[in-house]
Amino acid sequence: MKLIAAFLKLIRLPNLFFIALTQVLMQYCIYQPLYKDNIPADDTFNFIFLLLASLMIAAAGYIINDYFDINIDEVNKPDKMVVDKIINRRWAIAWHFLLNTLGLLFSILAFPFLHKWYLILANILCMVLLWFYSTNFKRQLLTGNVVISLLTAWTILVVFFSKVNFEDAFGGGPVMHQKFFKIAVLYAAFAFIISLVREAIKDMEDMYGDAQYQCKTMPIVWGVNVTKVYTAVWLLVLIALLIGVVAYVLQYQWWLAIAYIVPVLIFPLILILSSLKKSISTTDFHRLSTFTKLVMFTGIVSMVFYYFYL
Repeated sequence: MKLIAAFLKLIRLPNLFFIALTQVLMQYCIYQPLYKDNIPADDTFNFIFLLLASLMIAAAGYIINDYFDINIDEVNKPDKMVVDKIINRRWAIAWHFLLNTLGLLFSILAFPFLHKWYLILANILCMVLLWFYSTNFKRQLLTGNVVISLLTAWTILVVFFSKVNFEDAFGGGPVMHQKFFKIAVLYAAFAFIISLVREAIKDMEDMYGDAQYQCKTMPIVWGVNVTKVYTAVWLLVLIALLIGVVAYVLQYQWWLAIAYIVPVLIFPLILILSSLKKSISTTDFHRLSTFTKLVMFTGIVSMVFYYFYL
């Protein structure tokens, strides 16, 4: 049981649940209400394979990240280590390759090869990026933060592109495609920006261990104060984006959605922004990181409203 618990911790089971929830809500609260009677017969099977592919690739990424972070984790979070403490390094790398292989297999099953071959390549690119993130990018200024934020946004966009061809999305296709595209881009933008915020906060939380191993993260290169300003700018952009959404849905009188967005998304982001300036210790930044992740969750859960309004 200890080994199973360690493995589930290694693959970040709560994060995998978050990915699964995101894609399930995209499928059943946005896609299906939009398309209704125009859903292909094999769509559910393709979606299940897409979901499994995303989960396998993400799990493999978490494993390889911990594999290459053993020395840094001994400083930043020694009590949370799994690789080399409970699970042998060789088993960790074996699980990484096995999960990536399954991710590729499920990607091939999810996307009709002749029509959606580019999505298979995109998922392969995700595997490659996660490898290089773990080995190089996360230790570089901004690169790792941008890569993780793009991959977070991709978990949303891949659902859209699995249903709609590029030419229909960008070439003035049916109205349903245009609506689906706008919603997907909105949530992808939210995921991208909130991930940039959280990655910057995590860099401040982990800066002491990172500094011992010559990492070039933002707080190490630019300093904590500049990193706080950078984070605050993205928080303000996100708050402005959400205020714009509220103003837009006012014309449709989606009162329940507005009653959710303002207290559950906008106010917590304002609270994070105000707490950022006062944060000093590792504990402070860890608390902010956890709070930011909660806002990510509540933001994605807001997809439920489309089930009733579309």
